[in-house]
Amino acid sequence: MSEQPDESQKTEEPTSKRLRDARQKGQIATSREINTWLLLFAFGALLAFGGSALLADLSFMLTTFLRAPHQVSIDGGGLGSVLSDFVLDVIVWMTIPMGIFVVFALAGSIGQNGFLFTAEPMKPKPEKVSLIKGVQRMFSAKQFAEFLKGLLKITLVGAVGLILLAPELDRLDILPSLPMSELLQEVLALTLRLMAAVLAIMLAIAIADVFFQRYQHRKQLRMTKQEVKEEFKNAEGDPQIKARLRQIRNERARQRMMQAVPQADVVVTNPTHYAVALKYDPDEMEAPTLVAKGQDLLAQRIRELAEENDVPLVENPPLARALYAGVELNETVPPEHYEAVAKIISYVFDLKGRRMPA
Repeated sequence: MSEQPDESQKTEEPTSKRLRDARQKGQIATSREINTWLLLFAFGALLAFGGSALLADLSFMLTTFLRAPHQVSIDGGGLGSVLSDFVLDVIVWMTIPMGIFVVFALAGSIGQNGFLFTAEPMKPKPEKVSLIKGVQRMFSAKQFAEFLKGLLKITLVGAVGLILLAPELDRLDILPSLPMSELLQEVLALTLRLMAAVLAIMLAIAIADVFFQRYQHRKQLRMTKQEVKEEFKNAEGDPQIKARLRQIRNERARQRMMQAVPQADVVVTNPTHYAVALKYDPDEMEAPTLVAKGQDLLAQRIRELAEENDVPLVENPPLARALYAGVELNETVPPEHYEAVAKIISYVFDLKGRRMPA
C-alpha cells in the first residue's frame, strides 16, 4: 500500500468532489467563535430589552430571603416548600432565555454551513482512542492556534473589563447602601456596558476566526498533483460522465457545423432526407470540402439555414447520399465524385458570376 503523501506535496486546491466528500463525512469549516458571539449577543439583547423586568422578578423572589429572613418557616417542611417554590420560579424565569439561546446556537451552526446531518463523525475509529494520535492532536498547530486565540480573548476581555470597572471602584462603598431595586439597576447598567464592549471585541475575533477556519479547512483538504489526476481519471471513467461529455462534444461540433452553413457555396439535397453543404475556394483548396451534413431533421435545418443565407440548394439524391455516407466533416470530396461535384460547383459559380479555374 502506498504511503501517505507528504504535506509539502499537497500543492493543489481541493476539487469540488473532494470538498463534497468531506462535507458528507462531517468535515466542514466551523467557527465556534460565531456561536459564542451569537449566544453573548442573545444574552445581551435579553438584558437590554428585558433586563429591568427580569430584575424586578428576581428582586421580588429574593425579598423574602433578604428583607425578612426571619419570616421563613423552617419547621414542618416550610423551608423546603419555600426553596422548591423559588427553584420553580427560577426554572420558569429561565425557560424563555434558554429557548432563545438554543435558537441562536442552531442559527450559528446552520448559518455557517447550511443544514447538515451525518453520522460519520460518530463512527468508532482507531485513531480516536489512540494515545499517540491523541497526543499529536493536543500538540498540533491547530490546537496551538486555539490556545493563542483563547489567550487573546481572555487578555482583551480582561483589559476591557478593567478599563470599564476602574472608574466605578470609587462607588463600590455606596453600593451596599442602595435599595435592592437600585442596586440591581446599577449592576444591570454596568453589565450592559461590559457586554457591549465584549461583543465588539468578540465580533472582530469571530470574523477573523471564520476566515482562519476556512483557510485551515481547505489547507487540510489540499491534494497532490497525482491525486488530482487520479480523481479526474476516475471521473472520466464513469459511464454517465463519459456519456455527458460525449453529448457535449457532439453538441459543440453540431453548433460549429451549423455556423459553417452560411459560408458554404452549395447544399446538395436528397431532397428531404439528406443535406450536404460544400465549400470551394479555388485559390486555397485542391477540391471542394464538406463543411456540414445531416439527415432528416438536421438536414431540414441545414436547408433552412441555406435558404436564409442565399446558399443555393441543388437536388441530387445519389450524390447527396454518397457524400453523406462516405465523407466526414471538413474532408475534401474524394476523386470518384469529382465529376458530379464539379458540375454542381460550375453551375453555382455561373449563378454567382464566378469562374471555375481552368
